[in-house]
Amino acid sequence: MERLISLGSDIARLWAAYAPSYLKGVSNTLILAVAATFIGCLIGLLCGILNTIPYTPRDPLAKRLVLKLVRIVVRIYVEVFRGTPMVLQAVFIFYGIPYFTGVNPFKGNSGIWLCALIVVSINTGAYMAESVRGGIISIDPGQTEGAKAIGMNHVQTMTSVILPQAIRNIIPQIGNNFIINIKDTSVMFVIGFIEFFATHRNIVGVNLMYFPSATIEMIGYLCMTLVASFLLRRLEKLMDGSDSYELVRTDPLATTAGTYNHPKQPEDLLERNLETKDGGMTHV
Repeated sequence: MERLISLGSDIARLWAAYAPSYLKGVSNTLILAVAATFIGCLIGLLCGILNTIPYTPRDPLAKRLVLKLVRIVVRIYVEVFRGTPMVLQAVFIFYGIPYFTGVNPFKGNSGIWLCALIVVSINTGAYMAESVRGGIISIDPGQTEGAKAIGMNHVQTMTSVILPQAIRNIIPQIGNNFIINIKDTSVMFVIGFIEFFATHRNIVGVNLMYFPSATIEMIGYLCMTLVASFLLRRLEKLMDGSDSYELVRTDPLATTAGTYNHPKQPEDLLERNLETKDGGMTHV
């Protein structure tokens, strides 16, 4: 019990002294995670679409070669960035580009931000490429055939029929990648990016209160991921729409047999019909 009281006291002291630094780290983490997830989804969407463009042996040779080359490039990109740690990707990009080109595009704080954004975005894009591909091929092929039957080309079919459904199907994966990015931005400290975990490292380097600061980090990351999960579930429900439906009891475009009402005749026309009927003639 005394240990818990002591831990609470140390956490309170750290928060009182370094709250602005912790909050700045949280802000940097969230900004990087949101921006990189958005850009990564665009990369994954592009790769997923390119990877699912259909072609047949009857298509021109040039088209088949281009599409095969595109798929090979996308496959290499996906395998490399899914198969290597993000921390090494950051090291290779941040130090490798200046090493091979002799030019350092990542100078200063803005350069570090740029490198961190590139690394997390392309890493997210590699995972999203497979998610998008799976979302596209999960749609019933009959919908593609139906779209083509009414004259839609491939672009119209993708944008108007397939992608709206595929994106809804991969929303949980997008949310999963966003939550992963919130945590994985912590590896960007290797290139000097000051996010939440780097803030913790800097603070414990001054006061050596490692465990109390780590407890603040744990609570902070947990709060960010829980809030993100809640918001993403709300987004899924909004995209699902209402589950309350009202059945249509009448069809305004068709008349059901036995429900047709003859239009009411004017009184003067009705009187003439009756007079004619009495005279031995019947109007139809």
